[in-house]
Amino acid sequence: MVAKVSPEVRVRFSTSHPKDITDEVLETIAKYDNICNYIHLPVQSGNSRVLDLMNRTYTREWYLNRIDAIRRIIPTCSISTDVISGFCSETVEDHQDTLSMMELVKYEFAYMYSYSERPGTPAAKKFADDIPEEEKQRRLREIIDLQQENSFYRAQKRVGKTERVLIEGLSKKSKSDFCGRSDHNHMVIFPVKEGFKPGDYVDVLIERTTTAVLIGVIVG
Repeated sequence: MVAKVSPEVRVRFSTSHPKDITDEVLETIAKYDNICNYIHLPVQSGNSRVLDLMNRTYTREWYLNRIDAIRRIIPTCSISTDVISGFCSETVEDHQDTLSMMELVKYEFAYMYSYSERPGTPAAKKFADDIPEEEKQRRLREIIDLQQENSFYRAQKRVGKTERVLIEGLSKKSKSDFCGRSDHNHMVIFPVKEGFKPGDYVDVLIERTTTAVLIGVIVG
C-alpha cells in the first residue's frame, strides 16, 4: 500500500528482527521498483547458543534460511546487519561462529558494537557480564576488520553498473560533487551536472569505489 502511494516515493524496509522478513514481504519488495533492494537484518551473533541467551528466538540455521530466501527472491538485494561482540559467556569458538556467519553472508554494511550491560534488562538480571573489556575489544576489532573487507568486496561488484541514485545534496568534501543514496543504500559521489538538484533521481555509472562510497558520473 505504501509503495502504491507514488512511484516517485522511495520506500526502504528495515527490520529490528528477522522474523519480519517473510517470503510475502520479500515478494512485495521484488514487485515494486520504488521499494529499495536493501534489507537491514540484524543477526547479533552467529552462534545458536548465544542467540538463545539473547532471547532472539531464532537459530543460526533459521537466520541463514532467511538469507537464502532474500538471495533467491531478490538476487541483487543488499543486506546490512547488527553484530555484538563479547556477550555474556561468549567463548572464542562462539565468536568464530559470528565471523563465519559474516564470511558466509558478506554483508554490505554492519553496525558493530561490544556488549555493555544495560541496567534493568533481562540480560543484566540473569547473566554475568563476564568477558573482559580487552577481549571484547579484540573480538570487535576482528569483526570490524572482516566487515571492511566484505564491504569493499560488495562495493567492487557495483563497478561498471548503473545505479539509480536519489540526490541528497552536495558532497561534504567537494562543492563540485553531488552525493546521494543508491537503491542498494550505498552512498554515491558524482560530479554536479546542470539541470539536476537535490530531490531528483539520476542514473549514475559507477566507475570506482572506496570501502565507504561509490564514485561515478551521471549518464543519460
